[in-house]
Amino acid sequence: MQFAKRLEPLQFNVFADMDRAKTQARAAGQNVIDLSLGSSDLPAAAHITDAIAHSLSDSSTHGYLLFNGTKSFREAAAIWYEKKFGISVNPETEVLPLIGSQEGTAHLPLAVLNPGDFALLLDPGYPSHAGGVHLAGGQIYPMPLLAENAFLPIFEDIPTAVLAQSKMMVLSYPHNPTTAIAPVAFFEKAVAFCREHRLVLVHDFPYVDLVFDGRNSAIEAAGSEENRKLMAPSIFQADRDKSVAIEFFTLSKSYSMGGFRVGYAIGNSELIGALRQVKAAVDFNQYRGILNGAISALTGPQDTVRTSVETFRKRRDAFVNALQGIGWQVPVPPATMYVWAKLPEPWAQDSVKFCTQLVQSTGVAASPGAGFGKSGEGYVRFALVESPAILEAAVRKIAEFLN
Repeated sequence: MQFAKRLEPLQFNVFADMDRAKTQARAAGQNVIDLSLGSSDLPAAAHITDAIAHSLSDSSTHGYLLFNGTKSFREAAAIWYEKKFGISVNPETEVLPLIGSQEGTAHLPLAVLNPGDFALLLDPGYPSHAGGVHLAGGQIYPMPLLAENAFLPIFEDIPTAVLAQSKMMVLSYPHNPTTAIAPVAFFEKAVAFCREHRLVLVHDFPYVDLVFDGRNSAIEAAGSEENRKLMAPSIFQADRDKSVAIEFFTLSKSYSMGGFRVGYAIGNSELIGALRQVKAAVDFNQYRGILNGAISALTGPQDTVRTSVETFRKRRDAFVNALQGIGWQVPVPPATMYVWAKLPEPWAQDSVKFCTQLVQSTGVAASPGAGFGKSGEGYVRFALVESPAILEAAVRKIAEFLN
């Protein structure tokens, strides 16, 4: 068979490649400690799963769910957003339910790009951001994220010829994989830049709540402007009239609902309408019972969000302390569920080889930085998806490997 050329750029996938390496390690008898995938091991709260379970016996939830049937979810999303950020949101025109935020970031380029148009993407960045551009026939201009720039892109470095052909910019902070947080001042600069160059500004925002050390956005005091200064900011704190931006949120991280595949987009009504057109050609919405669970998550007690953040903070501290204890100096992540570590010699420029040999030799699986983009080479990403005791055991195995 002959397949479309658009599949060619999708052949290298960091998660698929590591999945094969993990399978081979297990086949060789290794007990795998999987720190390669950012899928929370924590359970969804009981009030969330109870709402889903209750829906199963209601036959009215068993049919197709069209846009109008998602009104209650869209209203809950708008209220959650308004409480957290003090930004007014119209649930009819500025909210779109999604099957996880990845659906939105992967499909939006189909609504924005014509073949040959450029998208400005973070490098390193989340793989689906690039995948959506490739499927739309667009070109990618990678914006390097360097430690010396606090892992923020330098807009002035983008060539004028590229800007002339560009239609969209994708940001994502708190950032996967570098764990960096962007201040509101940076977003204000990004919004002004996108207005000047007529770019759609996309902000992928899955880690809004996974912020540590006094900056936790799960604090239920969002009515206070002072407390918002301690939170990971929304793009709409810089684009309050939603002139150029769209933001994607998923319940996978904050509410441990990764397997339920539920999220939403908030933003410029024209962008929401365009993405809705693409979505209508691809799928209906997910099962109504899942949206009922999501409504319960957004409107119910937020204690489990705070508990999850504290759990990941303790894991972060245990893992970083253990790495530093074996002589691997890594920065303390301010956010997300990852540790982004610069590789020691002799793997400083071969992260794929490091991760492959590590899982084969020890059973510890991690994600190579090169899988997130050219500027990710020389780094490795560890996901904090095990208990502190297991994370510390993983570091002991890593120490043996390094020695």
